[in-house]
Amino acid sequence: MTLVAGLGCRRGCSLDELRELLRETLAEVGLDESNLTALASATLKADEDGLVALATALDLPLALFTPQQLATCEKRLGEPSETVRAATGSASVAEAAALLQAEAQSGAPARLLVGKRRSDQATCALAFIPVELIQEQP
Repeated sequence: MTLVAGLGCRRGCSLDELRELLRETLAEVGLDESNLTALASATLKADEDGLVALATALDLPLALFTPQQLATCEKRLGEPSETVRAATGSASVAEAAALLQAEAQSGAPARLLVGKRRSDQATCALAFIPVELIQEQP
């Protein structure tokens, strides 16, 4: 299964806070960090130390998407946010980035497994490609 965690965060969000939110989000569906195939976020988070450190700690790729790319997922979001749009140019970072990266990895349509979850400084969402869709690909 392709499973991607989309992450958004405020400037200076710690590795510990991001990792705890990620673990809690995965635990909701009985999964853990070993089930992940990638992390994803917005390009404006490319220099966010906590996010980069999390990808390194988990030995996972960190895919980054522009506001324009993230905006293509708007109709599929569980919880679009005008606050996030004002800050980033897209109504979602976590949900949209997770969907985009899961689709980029598999070439099949992704679904949200867990919608946006929040901590004080971060958001996390999980997107996946059902195994049956991967097997149907030519």
